[in-house]
Amino acid sequence: MDDTLKRDAAHAAVDRFVESGMTVGLGTGTTASWAVRRIGEKLTAGELWDIVGVPTSEQTAALAREAAIPRATLAEARPYITIDGADEISSTLDVVKGLGGALLREKIVAHSSENGLVIIADDSKLFDSLGEGPLPVEAEPFGWQATMGSLKKLGCEPSLRRVKTQPFVTDGGHYTIDCLFDGGIPEPKALEAEIKEIPGALECGLFVGLTKAAVVAGENGVEVIEAETR
Repeated sequence: MDDTLKRDAAHAAVDRFVESGMTVGLGTGTTASWAVRRIGEKLTAGELWDIVGVPTSEQTAALAREAAIPRATLAEARPYITIDGADEISSTLDVVKGLGGALLREKIVAHSSENGLVIIADDSKLFDSLGEGPLPVEAEPFGWQATMGSLKKLGCEPSLRRVKTQPFVTDGGHYTIDCLFDGGIPEPKALEAEIKEIPGALECGLFVGLTKAAVVAGENGVEVIEAETR
């Protein structure tokens, strides 16, 4: 999605869901970066105060420092909400995340959030069901070939994510295996459970039942889709 739609969705989410005194989980990726900047702008302008951010990556932590947002770890504070982007959003507000390479930390922060996850995206990310693109799986580097073989038995075509010729490495020191399921993912909750039974598969990019709302920008403006109205 272009920068204008990213910005519009992020600004609308911050303006609607972030209130003074909150601890907010700060997502990772280009769309989430607009939300981080928006929070910083509102803090500087005095429109928000007493905000604490819990970054989901080193990249986001650096951006939060630039935006003068006070930061905390999950040992110090738990988020009320987390604002983050998504790669796919289903009609039931389940999402696929992880193409930005921070899915394990993103899921830990989202799961710890008292009032859930606010997703920001453009309307090209809306689908009836998930699995249009690859499903990322964060994996332990030791024995990753065996882990990839086990993932393939679930019916996908797995590939190790690389940067040029070297494996992509997450902030936690892990690899990412991208799994493409022919025919999509009709039962994301069941698939999530199957993946997490595989030794070496640390977490997958299926975020099931965590979304409070999706703030979606399109040519006709911004729509807020609340979980309770699905």
